[in-house]
Amino acid sequence: MIMKRLKCLIFISLVILSSVSAKPDQNKRTFKISKNLSIFNTLLREIDLFYVDTLNYDKMMKTTIDDMLERLDPYTVYMPEEETDDLTFMTTGEYAGIGALIMKREGNIYISEPYEGMPAQRNDVRAGDIILEIDGKSVQGMTVSEVSARLKGIQNTTIKLKIKRTEEKKNIEKSFLREKIQIHPVSYSSVVADKTGYVLLSEFTDKSALELKSVVSDMVKQKQIKSLIIDLRNNGGGLIDEAVKILGYFLPKGTEVVKTKGKNIQDERVYKTPVEPLFPEMQLVVITNRSSASASEILAGAIQDLDRGVVVGERTFGKGLVQNIRPVGYGGHLKVTTAKYYIPSGRCIQAMDYSHRNEDGSVGRVPDSLTTGFSTRNGRKVRDGGGIVPDKTTKDNRKLNIAYYIYAQNLYFDFATQYAAKHPLITKPAAFELNDDDFNSFANYLKEKKFTYTSQTEKYYSELLEVAKFEGMDTLARAEFEALKTKIIPDISKNINDNKKEISELLSLEIIKRYHYQKGVIEYSLRSDKDLNFALDILNNKESYAEILKLKN
Repeated sequence: MIMKRLKCLIFISLVILSSVSAKPDQNKRTFKISKNLSIFNTLLREIDLFYVDTLNYDKMMKTTIDDMLERLDPYTVYMPEEETDDLTFMTTGEYAGIGALIMKREGNIYISEPYEGMPAQRNDVRAGDIILEIDGKSVQGMTVSEVSARLKGIQNTTIKLKIKRTEEKKNIEKSFLREKIQIHPVSYSSVVADKTGYVLLSEFTDKSALELKSVVSDMVKQKQIKSLIIDLRNNGGGLIDEAVKILGYFLPKGTEVVKTKGKNIQDERVYKTPVEPLFPEMQLVVITNRSSASASEILAGAIQDLDRGVVVGERTFGKGLVQNIRPVGYGGHLKVTTAKYYIPSGRCIQAMDYSHRNEDGSVGRVPDSLTTGFSTRNGRKVRDGGGIVPDKTTKDNRKLNIAYYIYAQNLYFDFATQYAAKHPLITKPAAFELNDDDFNSFANYLKEKKFTYTSQTEKYYSELLEVAKFEGMDTLARAEFEALKTKIIPDISKNINDNKKEISELLSLEIIKRYHYQKGVIEYSLRSDKDLNFALDILNNKESYAEILKLKN
């Protein structure tokens, strides 16, 4: 009996030892996790017992977590319970509120942009209005996030606003219901040329594919379009499934368009188009820029890799990392990077070094020697290394000039507020032109506001002069420094006239926004959109379109 027990114990011990030896790495990881959690727990208790001041535990923990996650990648983040609404908005584009953007300036909270057709706009809350109170409570000293949280709430609950309007002597009180606010992923659509449709897709939420399908189907039915331009500029991405559904409208059912690979088996997945295509013969051009990211890059990259359409514009952002949302208790969630995605050619478009980018946020140039070459379905050469490089690249040639500094000081915004108070109506965006009298009025307004600015060149000049003084070069090169100073110190009046075109365009956009809202701004912008015109040129030349994609005649 004793021998049987002994043999049984020996057998159990061997099983345990073999299981331990089979997973040494896992046991090592488990030990390290337990060890560091124990150290952190002890450290927090010691600080609580002995630190001289009272602690804000929630703030300390959020700061600690944020700093830890920031060192992993830019997309792994912790969202506490109070940010749950933001999580819902990211995936659905929905929230309950008044439907307006706000900003803080000089201690005041302004309505910067009401959405057309939503509660704020329908109840005559205007851009330029200053929010004084929400539901009887002053917003003085609150942050934009705090005010935004108070504007949001349960659907169909009453909100009371007290606002100050520049041209009104008395404060204005408004009372209306919060509503479910749905931000439409298709921001704008139109037939922009004979048989050619245009769709501006601003995000990939759970209704993106359905909305795109609806607007394109309508253009096919009503205008018999045969070509389509999908504008993904400034589209930061969203749900991968929505990108796959959209690709399914143009590619054969069962086409592999993206796959994910991660550390765990459950994070590896192959995405294929789910349905028979609705528009199998439609010619496609996709427009991208440096802010097109994630699901936008899946859509543009798959179109390029499968030679289904032409990509034009700027190199995309280079976000090839996939995030999942996981609950972590007490209403909080962790958005964690679990995999990388790979488009049909086999390349991953994640930027090689996402912690270092150009000042404008774009992917830095990666030498070909550090990247890997791949081939599209028709044998065209493409590379990894960060983002989608368009088939035809365009460049934004605008310079950082006085027009930008006027914008940075919100002077277009303030002038447009005054303009809207004096002009009940303006023409449609397609016909709107800022006349000379209006431009001169704005120039005079800038003088009244004593507008001035310090250019980046002037800042660097000051730094250079300080270094020159330190090294004793300022006296030796005095004449050269004085000559350079006269050239770089801005002549405000001259610069306003020299940059009249760009100033007029930015001012026109702000004025149009007051009357025709977001769609009006887009409609006006498309009038002189170089990327759109470039896309139209490609679609109008069938030989060029076929040659770019190496299509067989």
